[in-house]
Amino acid sequence: MRYGLVIFDNDGVLVDSEPLSNAVLAGYLTELGHPTSYEESIRDYMGSAMHRIHELVMKRTGQRLPEDFDDVFHARVFAAFERELKPVPGAREVLETLAADGVPYCVASSGTHERIRVGHRTTGLDRWFPAGRVFSSQDVGRGKPAPDLFLHAARERGVAPERCAVVEDSPLGVQAAVAAGMDVYGFTAMTPAEKLAEAGATALFAAMAELLELLR
Repeated sequence: MRYGLVIFDNDGVLVDSEPLSNAVLAGYLTELGHPTSYEESIRDYMGSAMHRIHELVMKRTGQRLPEDFDDVFHARVFAAFERELKPVPGAREVLETLAADGVPYCVASSGTHERIRVGHRTTGLDRWFPAGRVFSSQDVGRGKPAPDLFLHAARERGVAPERCAVVEDSPLGVQAAVAAGMDVYGFTAMTPAEKLAEAGATALFAAMAELLELLR
């Protein structure tokens, strides 16, 4: 394989969490007096760190979200995860192949470490992500589209950015990978292909079964 490190986004790439978390987010924002549809949540917040939600609501309304917003949101999301969360179809097979081939990989997510752990434990993906292979925007302070998280993951794994491949499903994530100087493969399961292409994706794929061939 031509890459020294494969960096996976988590939500929507490894775990099929975007429909669940965005339904919860849209409902909670609407409950707080900021009417938001599921489609608008996907459009505006998919791939975002929590701070970006606060920033966009403040910019649009001039109002701050409640101090306990993050805690309440995560509690509702984790409850939904425990009930319904599944791995993205084909993600297990990709991880099994990379591990068997000795290809270094990790996850770098806008989500918190707790969110990543809950999602992996619920779906059984935790076996592929021991300590040292999980990175969160909490580690760097600035979430995507800033390149900080991907650069941090590469640095911690000891691989130059130009030898890294990122697997992403949001325009914000693609922009972050491009800014980090990495190739990025856009997963189009939930995001229109043209949006990921406009953001600068190296190549696009619609099913996990296609990813390994692209990486090779």
